[in-house]
Amino acid sequence: MSGGKYIDEEGVLYTTPVIREHGNIYKPNNKPNNKPSMADDMLTDADMRDSHTKEIDLVNRDPKHLNDDVVKIDFEDVIAEPDGTHSFDGIWKTSFTTFTVTKYWFYRLLSAIFGIPLSLIWGIFFAILSFLHIWAVVPCIRSYLIEIQFLSRVYSIGVHTLFDPWFEAMGKMLSFIKISLRKEV
Repeated sequence: MSGGKYIDEEGVLYTTPVIREHGNIYKPNNKPNNKPSMADDMLTDADMRDSHTKEIDLVNRDPKHLNDDVVKIDFEDVIAEPDGTHSFDGIWKTSFTTFTVTKYWFYRLLSAIFGIPLSLIWGIFFAILSFLHIWAVVPCIRSYLIEIQFLSRVYSIGVHTLFDPWFEAMGKMLSFIKISLRKEV
């Protein structure tokens, strides 16, 4: 596997994606530097059936770094002993192990219980959101813009016809007014 963490000149931590030499679990021969051949360009029946699914990476599960600053909580982020106040080393090590293992297994347990139902709920929610956006929101906005274009032209003609001459005349009348300020002692 290749990949790592790098710190730039400003002290910002960057991570590079992990590339496994043996490929993905669903496509074991998918090596990182393979050049596609002519045979790869032709879609098979299986590819056509599964064209709506994506290849899933079981190593890098947050490729867009959605949770980098939110849920990366380690023992040191929650519990810390300042200098001069230290518990026994055995207690500290046991506390670290207890915290880490408990967090790890409870997350797995909660994922096993609620992961699939919540995935179903979120899938339905985003499908409804996409449907409404595509079939309701965008057509309504486009319809509104088409209808308002006519009203904006009528309004513009009305303003230019009625108010432009009036404001022009008022501007010419008031342009002859001169104000001078003098300080009298």
